[in-house]
Amino acid sequence: MYLHIGNQINIRERDIVGIFDADRTTTSWITRKYLSEAQKKELVQAANEEIPKSFVLYRDRRDGQYKIYFSQLSTSALCGRMNSGEES
Repeated sequence: MYLHIGNQINIRERDIVGIFDADRTTTSWITRKYLSEAQKKELVQAANEEIPKSFVLYRDRRDGQYKIYFSQLSTSALCGRMNSGEES
């Protein structure tokens, strides 16, 4: 199954490591440092140009690297889609 995270972006559910609230988690310096380092390595993408509400950490099946997608959808919306089995 795939999780639709917005703007026609789908991630295979079994590749998802975690779904995080952007406002709550970015208050931690550790998270900010991790996101900054990932961005420098070009491992961060945005599903939309809007202000992100969440981000999804996943493992890319092609190269095995952990990557991040920012989404304008909330964590509760994304988790709800996963729990309901909604496909895109």
